[in-house]
Amino acid sequence: MSFKQFLRTTLGLIPRHRDPMMALALREKKRIAIDLQHTTEALTRHDLAAWRTAWQQALSVESPSRTRLYDIYRDAVVDLHLSGCIDQRKGMVMARTFKWIDSEGTEHPEVMPIFDREWFKEMCRHTLDSIYWGHSLIELGNIVRDAGSGAPVAYDSVTLIPRRHVIPEKGRIVRNVSDAWQSGINYRQSPYADWLIEVGSPTDLGLLLKAASQTIPKKNMLGFWDTFGEIFGMPMRVARTTSRDPKEQNRLLDMLSRAGAQLSMVLPSETEIDFVESAKNDAYNVYDRRIDRANTELSKLILGQTMTIEDGSSLSQSETHLEVLRNLIEADADMLRDVINNRLIPLMRRHGFTALEDLHFEWDYAVDYTPEQQIAYETMVADRYEVDPSYFAEKYTMPVGNRRSPQTEMAAIETLALGHSHQPSPHRQQPFFD
Repeated sequence: MSFKQFLRTTLGLIPRHRDPMMALALREKKRIAIDLQHTTEALTRHDLAAWRTAWQQALSVESPSRTRLYDIYRDAVVDLHLSGCIDQRKGMVMARTFKWIDSEGTEHPEVMPIFDREWFKEMCRHTLDSIYWGHSLIELGNIVRDAGSGAPVAYDSVTLIPRRHVIPEKGRIVRNVSDAWQSGINYRQSPYADWLIEVGSPTDLGLLLKAASQTIPKKNMLGFWDTFGEIFGMPMRVARTTSRDPKEQNRLLDMLSRAGAQLSMVLPSETEIDFVESAKNDAYNVYDRRIDRANTELSKLILGQTMTIEDGSSLSQSETHLEVLRNLIEADADMLRDVINNRLIPLMRRHGFTALEDLHFEWDYAVDYTPEQQIAYETMVADRYEVDPSYFAEKYTMPVGNRRSPQTEMAAIETLALGHSHQPSPHRQQPFFD
């Protein structure tokens, strides 16, 4: 028995099958399946000193760690204004339509069912999240095949590898968050690289790094304002009594403490109750203006401007701010397109999606017109060129005939005008005197 036969029959180290589909099936079994030890994320109060320390740990060359920084990020995204800005920017990209074209620009709608599924939308959301969270590692799920032909038609899921376990500077995934990166798995080598999409630079920490510098003091100011309201929001109740009996004094104190909003009590004639109003009335200038400034800074960071999510002063300024936002949306769309064409599609072709050969992803700008712009565009073309009636029939799902000639249109207009001239108007004024 030869050495290769020994390895094949006894140890099973050399596969018997050389068929490409069988080799693909073997690769599927080697998809990344790391048993990560998940730990509860810390929801502790953070200050700017903790933010700076976490930032410094993430910048470490010998032993980089983003664990504390991601804890701060998790606390920052709870901010309502920040989450609203992020959702607005992401939503405008996700609402776009796309198409698949070949090198000659011909559309191929037959491949759209592969991507009109939840896994592709989830992959796009994770990719856009990398703008804010920094480097992201996305894992493709198992291949879903057609029951008849056995051809791949989709993935069953898309999973974001927990960022706390990823050391992108070293290209490793660690089992425990506290493990050294040297003990991790190199995910940039096969077979793991065949199922992973790496988005963002290994040193990218995301926009949440800058956003946290505003969400932390904003949250503190909100807490201080609540404390201010508890102390100075309600008038202080002061009871004056001539009684020296401790029991009577405790009974009076307990009565004031439990009075709440419905203040009613029975007191001796020598006891007086006073309400001392607070003279502090500048809380708006101290707290609200600081919170408003934090919101403005967050809008500028995420949206590049403020008027698309806050109140504006004029139409011309709002149009300028909208143009700034459109530039950001266009940059995000280009980034997503590059990830799909340069990272997702090569993996899908390797997994047997032969329908995607010589095709690439592109945004469909033609259908992104507003209804008014679309009407103006179609009217301009129809007035100058002969348009196939099937275009309008298919787009608006309505039966249309042949295009009328100008003479026919003028005759129809004259007939309509003549008919109206012989009919008495229902609004014609009657004479005042019969």
